[in-house]
Amino acid sequence: MKREGTWPEEELYLPSYSAIWKSLYDKFGLEFESTRELSQPDEYWERYMYFNAGWFYGADPKAFGERFLEYALAVRNDRPDALVIQSLDPWLDQVVLPLVIHSFGGGRPAPALDGLDGDVTCHYRLLPLLYVRESDHAVEVMEDVAAPNKIKKWLKQYDAFKRMIYQGRGQKVRAMFDRSDLPPREKQIRNRVKSADFWVH
Repeated sequence: MKREGTWPEEELYLPSYSAIWKSLYDKFGLEFESTRELSQPDEYWERYMYFNAGWFYGADPKAFGERFLEYALAVRNDRPDALVIQSLDPWLDQVVLPLVIHSFGGGRPAPALDGLDGDVTCHYRLLPLLYVRESDHAVEVMEDVAAPNKIKKWLKQYDAFKRMIYQGRGQKVRAMFDRSDLPPREKQIRNRVKSADFWVH
């Protein structure tokens, strides 16, 4: 899965990762211990069932959506004490997602689904990140799909598509990086693109 440990944010007086996550599971009466990946070190973000959204699936999207809204509002409006110094903006969805998945009996995806963040689909989130990190094939497919006039007339209404695809900024951003030696953190990539004044949302 393409993800990084973006939440909880490290703070000087940060309660432990376990304390933060357990307080959330406790809030909704969910069992916590089985969600931890014990092959990962204690207090390391991958030990906890954390996703940067991306994709997920389940049996009943309506029930999932209703519970997601219920949990998101409950966390936003009455957060556990362990979260008092943590920002929920823009991470509220990522905080709530593992709780909702676990509440329906779900968990981490099996290795057979690795292609859903790799060869089968491309989860890029923002166009500058697609141009920086993804394969030549993924960029080529995206640009080919965006090329027909009936698609272009709609996409050009959005500044990110207009600048990155149709004004060629995406290829300029791509040329700034060596895909075989990318910075280890997404924040470093973002900062370099922003400093070149090519960042768009």
